[in-house]
Amino acid sequence: MPLLKTTLNTDLSDIQEKVIDGHRLNFEDGVRLFESPDILTIGRLANIVRERINKNKVYYIINRHINYSNICKNKCKFCAFSREEGENGAYQMSIKEILEKASQIIQEKATELHIVGGLHPELGLDFYIDMISSIHKRFPEVHLQAFTAVEISHFAEISGISTYETLKKLKDAGLGSLPGGGAEVFATEIREELCPEKLSGEEWLNTMRIAHNLGLKSNATMLYGHIEQDKDRINHLLKLRELQDETGGFMTFIPLAFHPKNTDMKNISSTAGILDLKMLAIGRLMLDNFDHIKAFWIMLGIKISQISLSFGVDDIDGTVAEEKITHSAGAETPEALTVNEIRSLIEETGREPVERDTLYNRIN
Repeated sequence: MPLLKTTLNTDLSDIQEKVIDGHRLNFEDGVRLFESPDILTIGRLANIVRERINKNKVYYIINRHINYSNICKNKCKFCAFSREEGENGAYQMSIKEILEKASQIIQEKATELHIVGGLHPELGLDFYIDMISSIHKRFPEVHLQAFTAVEISHFAEISGISTYETLKKLKDAGLGSLPGGGAEVFATEIREELCPEKLSGEEWLNTMRIAHNLGLKSNATMLYGHIEQDKDRINHLLKLRELQDETGGFMTFIPLAFHPKNTDMKNISSTAGILDLKMLAIGRLMLDNFDHIKAFWIMLGIKISQISLSFGVDDIDGTVAEEKITHSAGAETPEALTVNEIRSLIEETGREPVERDTLYNRIN
């Protein structure tokens, strides 16, 4: 066993040297990391970077998810959440219902509402502006992180105005930042197979570019563990890194593990723990211009999320309170964690739990 470990460490020695010296990794480095079985060295290198940037801190947030509708015009093969209008299980929340759901943040002391939904074929931009402005007026101190780049593009298309105008109107209404969903994998051939009706990877990136230039921060994601290959993952990360070099608008990278249950891809196995840890660690190593890497415990599970704090991760998301999209695809995690539960699982790893707001300002 000692001989095997030495051999594996030697195989990554040039990458290790780059990481220690603070040099940027390239495409070939990233592919080699995915191909390597030496998960402990990969994790150790990612941990060097995460501690260089964030010391011993692990961030969490008190937040609530609102999935306002599952009615969606797209037919993405990996989605178990969406329904057609009139289909059994389809729903659309009214502004009143959304406000009632949002009002629970008072009891939870939440600082963020995370709001996403399907691409409703009939609702125009006015509905979404009314939603954001109504919540913002009722709870002006709460940050509204809402609408993926896919939703923003849909709002613009259905309303006949530009993406810039759409984002400007929503920002003026109270939109604070964008979540990172809808990125999936940028590779064109994969999107044509899995989500041909969704906006392209370049369009996703350009929507984020416009948002960043308007002063709206965002997150970034990648859906992995389906039909993509190592090269597709690294190309995706490099495109995110390139846009971050340009705008500096991304706050955190969140790898999203594919959940196959109840989807058109239900015959694919769920991701294994090794891939989950590699995805987080390699994300930390490749995205040298991102301040944060998040383990979304809803998708990864609490145990892998806890271990990931030694594999490059410095953010474990938050209380969530209610999540429908991943649970529609068979997630067995709770729909919420208490603050005490989050702090405990962080402290068990020897890390320092830090409550944050959406923009990573520390909350005492």
